[in-house]
This record gives sequence, C-alpha cells and structure tokens, in this order.
Amino acid sequence: MSDLLIHSSKPDPRGRVLSVTSESAQWHYVGFEVFHLTTDQEMSESAGSNELCLVILSGKAEISVNQKSFGILGELTNVFDGLPWSVYAPCQSNYKVKVITVLEIAICKAQAKQTFEPRVIAPTDIAQETRGQGTNIRYVRNILPDTSLYAEALLVIEVITPGGHWSSYPPHKHDTDYYPHETYLEETYYHRLSPPSGFGLQRVYTDDGTLDESIAIRDGDVVLVPKGFHPVAAPHGFDLYYLNVMAGPKKSWKFTMSKDHAHIGWTSTPAR
Repeated sequence: MSDLLIHSSKPDPRGRVLSVTSESAQWHYVGFEVFHLTTDQEMSESAGSNELCLVILSGKAEISVNQKSFGILGELTNVFDGLPWSVYAPCQSNYKVKVITVLEIAICKAQAKQTFEPRVIAPTDIAQETRGQGTNIRYVRNILPDTSLYAEALLVIEVITPGGHWSSYPPHKHDTDYYPHETYLEETYYHRLSPPSGFGLQRVYTDDGTLDESIAIRDGDVVLVPKGFHPVAAPHGFDLYYLNVMAGPKKSWKFTMSKDHAHIGWTSTPAR
C-alpha cells in the first residue's frame, strides 16, 4: 500500500477513526483527524500550537471554545447533503464538543502563533464556485479560504465531484516557495463516496518522476500530498467528496499548472 494512503479504522476509545500528524506524515504544517462519536459523548481538547477548524460532516453537536458556547450546530445526514457548519478555534485555546446526535466531525489543523477570535463558520458564510468544464466540472465550497483574514495559516475546502468527472484537474502543484508565482502548501484529501461501495482514483506525481503514485481510494480514506501534481477521478456512478486541508509558511494558494495540460485551461465560476 502507498505510504500516501491512510485508511479509516474502527473508532478508538475516544472515537477517532483517522489521524494525520506532522510526525506521521513527515512534514511540518498540516494535521487532520476524524471522529465518529455517539449520542451524549463529549470531547475536550487543547488546540496547543495549532489553529483548528472543526467541520461537522454529519450530525449535531454543541461546540464551545474557551468555555464560550456556540450552541447546537449541524444539520447534515452525510457530506453530500449540503453545506457544513464549522467552528474556528485559535492556537492555545481549549474546545469542547458535546454530541447531540450521532456525529462525524473533522479536526483540521495547522501550526500557528497568532490568536484570532473563535468563531462559527455557518453554511451562509461559505463561498461556493463551479470549477472546470465538461467532465472536468466540480463544485467547490470554500470553508476557510486563503482570503480569510481570521486565520493565520489554515485553508479548508470541500469539493463535490460528480461521477465520471475529474477533479483537482488540470493537474497543478504547490510545493515550491516562490511567491507570488507558487506557494509551498502541504495538503490532505479526505475522501467520501456516494454510494460508499465504490472507489476513486488519485495520482500524486512530480515531473522528475521521484514521486509517482496511482492510488485507489475508498470511502473514508485520506491521501497525503507532500509535493507534486495530484489529480482525482470519480468513476461513473459514484459521486466523490473530498475535504482538503492545506497549510504552509504563507497563507496563499498559488499553484503551477502542469505544462503537459496547459492547453486545457483553468476555469472557475461563482455559484449563484
């Protein structure tokens, strides 16, 4: 199995089914966890040196940061059901999640030093766009984009890719610190499928061939993108969701397109 592929596991005693740390990924900036929690469970944690974005993927929970409750949030039955509720928690804060209904929650992390105010990111706060053309069309939801003024390093984006379509395509990369032309950003892809019995494909590769992995992904997998191009394909009959977490030394998403795919072009249209 590829070192870039991480399968979900059965919930541990805390309800955690996935964990990516800077140590396990052998990089510096991004961390990612997913928890499956049952009714009346509680989770209390310190953000430590990370700023966080808690994304409710399904179910309902009461979330508080530094003892300030944001009330009961969440309304989705699954990630394909609509836009999520999220909570931003700064570094050195403490957060608490009290489960109201069976809950799937993602904890997106990035190393940070500034302490912004905790806040709710409601579905109405999420900018949406349609990206691509033809069988390259996918639907992007910018939960915490690089244009946000209320986070130091963390970028969080959801993407829905219809069956039979390509995503993160044409291939692009962001592994070189060459601002304003390109920024270095580590990235995780958390994949879900509808129906969940299918599979998707992701290739992670560099021009020089030092990295070239073609990965079959199943529902609940994470793919690490430490460098290189990283396109995704959703087979016919299976819609694909992924939650991206990105971070690096500069909070800006500047990428370089694959020269082999330059004739395709990159298009993006805000949702109405």
